[in-house]
Amino acid sequence: MRRRDFIKAIAGSAVGWPLAARAQQAAMPVIGFLGVTDPSSLPERLVSFRRGLNEEGFIEGKNLSIEYRWAGGHYDRFAELAADLVHHQVAVIAAPGPPAIAIAAKSATTTVPIVFAVAQDPVTLGLVVSLSRPGGNATGINMFTAELTAKRLGLLRELLPSATRVAALINPGDPGETQLAEKELETSARAMGLQSYVVKAVTSQGIDDAFAAFGRERPDAIFVASDAFFARRRVQLAILAAKYGIPATYSSRDYPEVGGLMSYGTNLNEGYRQAGIYTGQILKGAKASALPVLQLSTFELVINLQTAKSLGIIVPPTLLARTDEVIE
Repeated sequence: MRRRDFIKAIAGSAVGWPLAARAQQAAMPVIGFLGVTDPSSLPERLVSFRRGLNEEGFIEGKNLSIEYRWAGGHYDRFAELAADLVHHQVAVIAAPGPPAIAIAAKSATTTVPIVFAVAQDPVTLGLVVSLSRPGGNATGINMFTAELTAKRLGLLRELLPSATRVAALINPGDPGETQLAEKELETSARAMGLQSYVVKAVTSQGIDDAFAAFGRERPDAIFVASDAFFARRRVQLAILAAKYGIPATYSSRDYPEVGGLMSYGTNLNEGYRQAGIYTGQILKGAKASALPVLQLSTFELVINLQTAKSLGIIVPPTLLARTDEVIE
């Protein structure tokens, strides 16, 4: 090759490199992730979601970009943030967490696929037509947290057979979820012969105030409703329950792992992993309308034995034998 032709070839390649890099970057799929708050309080949730994506061959920063939108705990921002993701023309919106997130995403678009992971029945919520054939542009995972009120109360009664009065701590930030939680609690408690009443908290100070009231009123136990905000404040909740010496039951293992007494529910990290898998499958061409809603079928009972001992509670052997994990 003549020197002049060689120089031209090199120059042409040099021009082509950045163009190729830009083309590759433009071809990289972009998904949106809509969350209640930043992931610092429960980083394992986002880790699990990314793990699901990885299982489908997608690695953030390598062949996938993620646009994150965090509401900072303000449920009234979901609609705005969902609309922003639609405006950025993301390929999929991942909306795991409180039903209000998925509902906001569903209201923002009828065309962009949505993958949810919700605690309630998505058919009742209006997210899908049916579990087997969702129809529309949304599918995802039912994590069953909201449907377990009666089971959680039953386990609490087994742990504390002499209990007659239970206080429930509920976050009113999501009105629909709050009403359902109150109804489920009242119905389940009445069926078991338990008296129940509800205290609401939407801020960290509100949690402090609620426990100060519990300290005065001395319920036999506290039922902490499933809620993303409460999960963020799980250490505060465990400390206050210990301070006032009141047994409490929670919806996920995140609580007994930091000192809470007892939890019963599905593995929420697994729900986020499955949401990542579904997101990856949609990126590869699957239709949300044809992907059946997955229902988590593994439930775990976790008891912190050290906390039980500090509260003077002897865990019945029959209950201990059914416990999936005992934290000592």
